[in-house]
Amino acid sequence: MDSLLEEAHAVPLKGEMVMQRVSRRSAVALGLAAASMAVEKSAAAQTTDPLAGKDESPGPGVVARTYGEERSIIPDFKTVSMRDIILQPGAKTKEDAVMMNAMICHITEGELQVVQDGKTFTAKKNYAWTCNKGTKEHVVNESNAVAIMRILDLMA
Repeated sequence: MDSLLEEAHAVPLKGEMVMQRVSRRSAVALGLAAASMAVEKSAAAQTTDPLAGKDESPGPGVVARTYGEERSIIPDFKTVSMRDIILQPGAKTKEDAVMMNAMICHITEGELQVVQDGKTFTAKKNYAWTCNKGTKEHVVNESNAVAIMRILDLMA
């Protein structure tokens, strides 16, 4: 049975062909390494693809990427738009920025410290929260990894 789980392949060494065995353990390790690289490449692509949207830099280490706007069918909201705020480690948004409209925020990558109306909470990957028009908020990336906050703006 073990011979079915191991594969043999030839590797040239000084003009000769030498047989090596690939164990199940090394195959799993190789697969995990490849998957890890794919995930890293995916996250990096999200933060650097200039074709994904219009980019602005509102502060050091912060990129605001706007994706577009569409008519809304939600009562009381005329339009909806989507944008990402990408923060490098140590970066932060403007303190106590006043929200100009209602919005839904979601962490797609990383972790942020959110200060909303003077109260601080940690928003980890896949955490979502809301802001209303007039809410004062800013975020800080205190981690060692890039953080991405996706915002859905609901405009009256």
